[in-house]
Parts: sequence; structure tokens; C-alpha cells
Amino acid sequence: MKVILLERVEKLGAIGDTVSVKDGFARNFLLPRQKALRATSANLKLFEAQRAQIEARNAQNKADAEKSGEKLDGSQYVMIRSAGESGQLYGSVAARDVAEAVKAGGGKVERNQVVLDVPIKTLGVHAVKVKLHPEVTITVTVNIARSADEAERQARGENVIASQFEEERAYAAEAAQDMLEGGAGQAEREAEAY
Repeated sequence: MKVILLERVEKLGAIGDTVSVKDGFARNFLLPRQKALRATSANLKLFEAQRAQIEARNAQNKADAEKSGEKLDGSQYVMIRSAGESGQLYGSVAARDVAEAVKAGGGKVERNQVVLDVPIKTLGVHAVKVKLHPEVTITVTVNIARSADEAERQARGENVIASQFEEERAYAAEAAQDMLEGGAGQAEREAEAY
């Protein structure tokens, strides 16, 4: 199906381009969301008559998106989640969760604007892209931790999982040394004395 684009669509074209797309994509995505018109002679004339208005509206939407994007770009949000010892989350963080965290922080982002190729399934600090307009993309940082203290440590750049394993290894080495000096080591020395 041939359509006339009413706004820039990624990997398709810019405003006013006449492109050929699959029928399902046009019927289910482009036409209902008013991103395109069917490329008929009547619609071509209608588009040319309203081209200046459509471009002005798009420019205004882009300016609004850039203005709100300036406030959000680079902002950081903390999300407390349950996770295992290895840092694997019990569940995952999806686009909806990121959008809710941004809204709770005072931003205005919809779920469909958050770009996550795959859900986040590990603890740590993750950069997430937010597409406010087809031509405006910002990045927010999501700090996923098991507690507020852990989130602060991660924000400072500490690898919480690695430091947890290091602390456990140091504790085990100290416990082994104590056993040699006091408990189990004592029995060996007494056996050698006899």
C-alpha cells in the first residue's frame, strides 16, 4: 500500500514522502495513529494544501519535546527490586516500570516512548533511551538495587555484586584462620605432641 507520511517515521521517511509499506503495517499502525494518509489523488491534494500547517505542527511538537527533554536528559532514577545473590532480578524491569519511575520523579513520559530492546534483568546502573518525538531522543539512567544503601554505592560506581563476593571471601578466609589458631588447629597440635 502506498501512503503519504504526515510525520517522520524511522526507517521509512520524512514528512511528505510517499512510501510503499505492507498493508498490515499501514492499516494497524500508520493510519490509526495518524502518521500517514493513503496515497490517493484526493489525499495528495489535501496534503499539499495543508503541508505548511502539518510541518508547523510537527515543528511545534518537536520544540515541545526538546524543551521537556532538556529537563529529563541525564536524570537518574532509583528502583528497588528483589534479586538473588548473583545480582539476577526476581522478575524484570520493563518499559512500563521505567515510565512509572520517571513519572514518580516528576517527568512526563509514556510507556511507548521508552525504548528497551530487552527487559532489564540484572542489578546495576542502566542507560535507557526515551524517544519523546521521532526526532528527539534522550537518555535517562535507571539505578536498580536491592536497597537504598546499595543504590548509593552503585551510584558512586561501586560494583555491589563483586564487592559482596569479595567480603564473603575475606570473611571465609578469616574464619579459616581462626579455626587453625583456635579450634581445629589446636587438635592437630595436641595430636603431634603425643
